Amino acid sequence: MGKFVVSEAKNGFKFNLVAGNGEIIGVSEVYSSKAACLNGVKSVQTNAAAANIEDQTTAGYAEEKHPKFELYTDKAGEFRFRLKAKNGEKILASEGYKAKASCKNGIESVCKNAAEASVVEA
Repeated sequence: MGKFVVSEAKNGFKFNLVAGNGEIIGVSEVYSSKAACLNGVKSVQTNAAAANIEDQTTAGYAEEKHPKFELYTDKAGEFRFRLKAKNGEKILASEGYKAKASCKNGIESVCKNAAEASVVEA
């Protein structure tokens, strides 16, 4: 079972979605308050289940409606994803993956873990 780990950051609060094995699946932006951070957690829980995958690594990819996972490559050539909410705001981002299949597994892990994940403070 996954969990959202909420912690203080330099300028506010952030959260990590952590899988049952302790691996970080995704990270949030920094929020100005703890309440806003907890709203971000709820947004991930709500939007992950409804999101389609927009594979931006494929030529001529179809643009999906929000909420969506955007799968893309970064400047280093690694695969990453970001979850965007219904309003288009980025609410969760991954670390880099060497393989596209691993990145897709990360997206599946968000979908599997987010809905039932507990919220804990670091």
